[in-house]
Amino acid sequence: MASTSTPLTLPVLPLDDEVVLPGMVVPLDLSDSEVRAAVEAAQAAARSTPGKPRVLLVPRIDGTYANTGVLGTVEQVGRLADGDPGALIRGRGRVRIGAGTTGPGAALWVEGTRVDETVPEPLPGQVAELVKEYKALATAWLRKRGAWQVVDRVQAIDDVSALADNSGYSPFLTTDQKVELLETTDPVARLKLATQQLRDHLAEQDVAETIAKDVQEGVDKQQREFLLRRQLEAVRKELRELNGEQEGEESDDYRARVEAADLPEKVREAALKEVDKLERSSDQSPEGSWIRTWLDTVLEMPWNERTEDAYDIQGAQAVLDAEHAGLQDVKERITEYLAVRKRRTDRGLGVVGGRRGGAVLALVGPPGVGKTSLGESVAHAMGRKFVRVALGGVRDEAEIRGHRRTYVGALPGRIVRAIKEAGSMNPVVLLDEIDKVGSDFRGDPAAALLEVLDPAQNHTFRDHYLEVELDLSDVVFLATANVLEAIPEALADRMEIVRLDGYTEDEKIVIARDHLLPRQLERAGLDRDEVTLDESALRKLAGEYTREAGVRNLERSVARLLRKVAAQHELGERELPFTVTAEHLRDLIGRPHHVPESAQDPAERRTSVPGVATGLAVTGAGGDVLYVEASLADPETGAAGLTLTGQLGDVMKESAQIALSFLRSHGAELELPVGDLKDRGVHIHFPAGAVPKDGPSAGITMTTALASLLSGRLVRTDVAMTGEVSLTGRVLPIGGVKQKLLAAHRAGVTTVIIPKRNEPDLDDVPAEVLDKLDVHAVTDVRQVLELALSPATNGAAPEVPVAA
Repeated sequence: MASTSTPLTLPVLPLDDEVVLPGMVVPLDLSDSEVRAAVEAAQAAARSTPGKPRVLLVPRIDGTYANTGVLGTVEQVGRLADGDPGALIRGRGRVRIGAGTTGPGAALWVEGTRVDETVPEPLPGQVAELVKEYKALATAWLRKRGAWQVVDRVQAIDDVSALADNSGYSPFLTTDQKVELLETTDPVARLKLATQQLRDHLAEQDVAETIAKDVQEGVDKQQREFLLRRQLEAVRKELRELNGEQEGEESDDYRARVEAADLPEKVREAALKEVDKLERSSDQSPEGSWIRTWLDTVLEMPWNERTEDAYDIQGAQAVLDAEHAGLQDVKERITEYLAVRKRRTDRGLGVVGGRRGGAVLALVGPPGVGKTSLGESVAHAMGRKFVRVALGGVRDEAEIRGHRRTYVGALPGRIVRAIKEAGSMNPVVLLDEIDKVGSDFRGDPAAALLEVLDPAQNHTFRDHYLEVELDLSDVVFLATANVLEAIPEALADRMEIVRLDGYTEDEKIVIARDHLLPRQLERAGLDRDEVTLDESALRKLAGEYTREAGVRNLERSVARLLRKVAAQHELGERELPFTVTAEHLRDLIGRPHHVPESAQDPAERRTSVPGVATGLAVTGAGGDVLYVEASLADPETGAAGLTLTGQLGDVMKESAQIALSFLRSHGAELELPVGDLKDRGVHIHFPAGAVPKDGPSAGITMTTALASLLSGRLVRTDVAMTGEVSLTGRVLPIGGVKQKLLAAHRAGVTTVIIPKRNEPDLDDVPAEVLDKLDVHAVTDVRQVLELALSPATNGAAPEVPVAA
């Protein structure tokens, strides 16, 4: 530890905001009165004592003197480099300041005690390591500054106290740090402090150099990129001039493009914000390419483009009639929409509450009835652009609402892409196969369509990619579906359902003659006067070769027929022109595939034995004829109970139980041998077992089949029926009456039994179909049995079919 020695009396030389440590040699300006007074007082005192004049160098920080000063000797008095008088003073050692005293001259004299700063030899190991570390740090710092001469002098210092005080020359130390070094009297502690200060400074310098290097590299890179881009622009300009092209607008100047574009105010604000981000980002940043893609999408959207609706109501109706036969419901709905929109526009009600008068229609019907092609006809009739969006198999919600821009390869949803493709904000958008939309772990697209198809919300639709409001209220949405039940209830509630239940045979003939035949003649390379199809041929094609609700298979049959005629002509087997009649069909395209039950031999008909009844059903392909077969098991087998086959659903199985229970409880009243139902097993089968079947509408058909089985009376061949049965024998209403009657008409059935409460549904059935059908509306199963069962031939016991 340091120790004290004899007291000293010295004049004070104050240093304002400066610190001198022992071992330092500093020049001081004598023009300062306090400095001059202290030096003159020291010179006066030195005349009476040997040695050089001595002063006490004391730091004065903000007017306050430090507790410790440095004994300094005046080495020389003369002129400084600038010509002013000055003195060269060397620091000798620390002095602890005591009380003030008197002395010669105008200076302030104080008493002080010299501090002994010697360190015992040899140096301890830790101190030696500290000395080594300080010298290494000091050498590193001096080498960075290029002070190679000073490095040798620092390396030559062996005294711990002198080495620590040598840091007083460091320009990076603050006054407070130097005062701390001055007041630390222990040499080892002072060297530790000096080492820490030097280490901290080097660490800060390293960070500063790294930042400066990075900044310089970035500046150099930007300068190089700027230079290369200017060179590229110059090359392109020369190429344009060489090719004689006019210098066009720069495609990369997005700000000018946004300001020049006709955008809604909120969209413009969002686009300008993205332009600001683009200008701040570098060309190598992936965000820059995302922003450019987003801006391109926004600028390509037809924000203020609209087509004027054609308000020629008669003309629109004529277009619909010319392009589609039948389909009166949907034609009337489009005509109503145009008429109402025309009146609203005439009265200045085009936009109410920020919303326009769009429409959302769902065309539900079997395949091939013209749902998809009807959308294009609607657009044609209204004078609007048309775009089709295929939704079949879509399972990702982002397909509807778009992807977030954070994803690589993000795109807007199909609705936004449809608007962009149409180039108009009020197109006719056909959402094809909306009932085929599925949901999985990627979300539910049908739920995403709720906002799109809600007239109260879609004027502020937000796509996840665009993230700006898009007004869809003026868009006419037409959705197509085969099965209404497959559409989620919430989504179906937002649409106006228009059913297309299929075509009558007469309508098919008109469609084939006016639309299908001309198209297929062109595809077959034939002229209209070369091949003619007689009406009898078209009727047989529609009735016996293609039994369907739509006309797709009919068109395929016509195409096959024309191809056959073209091939025969090329082979030299047939001369043109040629008229195809019904008699030619078998030779050209083979035998009929659908022969009506009534046209078959009586012995070959399905209802030629008791226990078989004809029902009517609705499938995804429209209405169809459904047969029900019943049989009783042999009593000796002991297989009692009810057996159902034909891939039936739970509701249809319950209908079979109800039919059986009704006959067991009312068999005596109906004069049926119900005793057989108790001891023998009953088997009910629905042919076409690979097709799933469900629903309550086969209730009276199963009851009739069982009654025919028990009574032995045949079910009339020309009778088909549909209706739900109750335990009391009531016939309850069902759905799909129009489709079922069309199916009965196609199958050659002439008598149809329906529930009484479905009688109002007959208004939807075409008149030409009703004219050819004898429709009976019943309320009780007894009426069904009277109409459907043939009268008993004699009093003999009936032959009951036995199940094998």
